[in-house]
Amino acid sequence: MNGLRLAGWLEVKLQQLGGFSYWRLALVSALGLFLEMLMIRWVSSEARIFSYFKNLVLVACFLGFGLGYYRCRRNVQVMALVSPLLLLTILFKVPLSQRLILAALPRLLGDGTEVHIWGVPALPTNGGALVAVLIIVFLFIVIATTFIPFGQLVGWYLESAPNGVTAYSVNVFFSLVGIAAYTLMCFLYQPPWVWFLIAGGLSLVLFRPCPRVCISLGITFGLCSILLALPGPRGEQVYWSPYQKLTVIPIRESGQIVSYDLLSNDDWHQSIVNLSSDFVRSHPKDFAEHPVEWNVYNLPYRFYPSPPSVLVLGSGMGNDVAAASRNGAGRIVAVEIDPLILKLGRELHFEHPYESSRVQVVVDDARSYLENSHEKFDLIVFSLLDSHTTASHFSNIRIDNYVYTREALRKAKNLLKPDGLLVMKFWVETPWISGRLFGLMKDEFGFDPVQFQSKGRFLIAGSLERLGRAIQDPTLAAYIRMHSDMPMQPATLTTDDWPYFYQHEPGLPLSVILVSGAVLAVFGWFLLQTTTHGQSIDPYFMLLGAGFMLLEVQIVSKMALLFGTTWMVNSVVVAGILCLILAANFVYGGFPHIPLSVVYAGLFFSLVIMFAVPRKSLFFESMLVRATVATLVLCAPVFFAGLIFISSLATAKFSGSALGANLFGALLGGLLENLSLWFGLRSLTIIAALLYLASAVFLRSRSRLPRFIATPRS
Repeated sequence: MNGLRLAGWLEVKLQQLGGFSYWRLALVSALGLFLEMLMIRWVSSEARIFSYFKNLVLVACFLGFGLGYYRCRRNVQVMALVSPLLLLTILFKVPLSQRLILAALPRLLGDGTEVHIWGVPALPTNGGALVAVLIIVFLFIVIATTFIPFGQLVGWYLESAPNGVTAYSVNVFFSLVGIAAYTLMCFLYQPPWVWFLIAGGLSLVLFRPCPRVCISLGITFGLCSILLALPGPRGEQVYWSPYQKLTVIPIRESGQIVSYDLLSNDDWHQSIVNLSSDFVRSHPKDFAEHPVEWNVYNLPYRFYPSPPSVLVLGSGMGNDVAAASRNGAGRIVAVEIDPLILKLGRELHFEHPYESSRVQVVVDDARSYLENSHEKFDLIVFSLLDSHTTASHFSNIRIDNYVYTREALRKAKNLLKPDGLLVMKFWVETPWISGRLFGLMKDEFGFDPVQFQSKGRFLIAGSLERLGRAIQDPTLAAYIRMHSDMPMQPATLTTDDWPYFYQHEPGLPLSVILVSGAVLAVFGWFLLQTTTHGQSIDPYFMLLGAGFMLLEVQIVSKMALLFGTTWMVNSVVVAGILCLILAANFVYGGFPHIPLSVVYAGLFFSLVIMFAVPRKSLFFESMLVRATVATLVLCAPVFFAGLIFISSLATAKFSGSALGANLFGALLGGLLENLSLWFGLRSLTIIAALLYLASAVFLRSRSRLPRFIATPRS
């Protein structure tokens, strides 16, 4: 009874907000997307399972917005926003037993060997997957519920607008503003408590006409910010980079700091090691069992002493760069995607490798550097380049997926000098991961790479003559023999079209099937609740939403390959997509009599071009030319899809139910993206084309395909 009374106290009648207002539409649009980006990043960092299924949080947001659009004529229940935020904050921050359950979700769900997840055993865990799915479903519902009020407000404002096209354009533009504001927070390394303060402040402005609601929102966002700002245990420092949550833990011996551990999203990521001659001399016991000359960072230089030039891909906090300097390397190029990890390395590494005049630091994705560099190197080191962090909210592409493909190895080989060597280091926990790396190296270099295990798997290829000379050293040859007894199984070799390095072979993994099935069940249940009041789901708008989502996935994935899987690239791409939608709105407002059949023809033609043009043909030397051509080839379908959508939305009088159906379709499109795990990324273009074809057929079969694009309301 108290809960019902509180829910009624936090109920807002839409008329209480003062009627239609463009500035309120702008505010709720920006706030909704800001909170969506916040939720995706925050949940994926705190609940590790969502970093493996990152678009699952996006799908939950779509469901919440869609439900809100369908309920846009009902009173807004602010409790739907307050309760989930408090619950998630307590769940993620307060050190209760629930944290252990969240940490165990990957182990429970990943009870098979078809997908490699860190810390997950190869043996099944006796029904743990079902428990994990139930917990994921609960969190999915909590996340979706958060966005129902925002969907209600946006839907109501669009339905009430005097000019639907203008209102929708305002919605799209300020959605872009919300994304840009959140991206700025990420690049400024701001933590979640700052995100919540900003979201709370905007919420107070939005609900200013309702004092009791403002009090509740102020308490909620304030309490969340306070809890999230509490310091961590053991003197650890928590930072938020553009990619991940980073935790630095000092390691002490006899009261002295001798190392630092770096955790990524609460998992061990790397450690700073001190291998300077002074430290080694003063800590002989630390190196008694494992002599410093056989340390994993020094090992590459047993094969190539004092190389004139070295390329380190994934330089992290500087261990490999320090090793190159210690071992007499000349010029050193250090490539690292995360600028905050570089900053921490500069500040904390004992040997200060990044301060050397011989070192050039490049903040970039490893694959992007391989594609754009023309410098030749004597030694190339792939430095434990492994991650389960995704670089986009719209795709399952992870930041290292395009590094371990046939095409990437070919680019790396092209940057080697004739007498050079390529050293690949990877922390192998699964035999088929080892088999995949071995197969990629053998496929590109034409012979079996030298392989051994030493706190990670080493695979070395390149100049046969140099390798032969190195192995003539009897101590090195004996070391390799002693560390070469390793399990290895074959696996499908990854390509730029199927870059899923952590999946054994093409197909739909059991974990993906279980989670997708659970999401569809939740969606179906919500759908039944939504349609009990005489409303129906328009399949046409669902088809448009699903098709557009797959277009977005395609563009983000392909642009990531062309320009790097960095947050900056993805932010620019998403901004470009929204700008194309605005351009479509502008064209529609100025030329409302373009035949819709012509627009569909333009969409299908652009989809054919998008599918047919090979990606390698887009790698122009000039970045300006590459960006221009890539935009024309890859992004043109968005413009035509935007024209179709704005026309259809105008015909539907910008109703909340049409917008809701479109968001429900985007939800289905997010699940259909998983088909690329089976058929490859190019297949998504075909699926998107089929969805748009089905939308055209559906309208024509109902005799609803208008001859001309609908005239906008004035």
